[in-house]
Amino acid sequence: MRITTARTSAADDLAGRQRRYLFSMTVRTACVVGAVSVGPGLLRWVLVAGAVLLPYVAVVLANNQTRSDDGFELRETRVARELN
Repeated sequence: MRITTARTSAADDLAGRQRRYLFSMTVRTACVVGAVSVGPGLLRWVLVAGAVLLPYVAVVLANNQTRSDDGFELRETRVARELN
């Protein structure tokens, strides 16, 4: 539960991006190893396609900006109305 609409810290944001990228690259490595070990057939080509496409997906997911929008709007205060 958040108590503020402030964005996450740069360190937390970077750590989250690194975790997502590491997970994607682990899946890619599994695809490469699987493609080499399964032998000829459709499954090999599915794994090769996964290994080829996952770097793009990993970079897009790693660079995706996290949003801290919880859907709540901040109410305008009396002081803010007087300033306008």
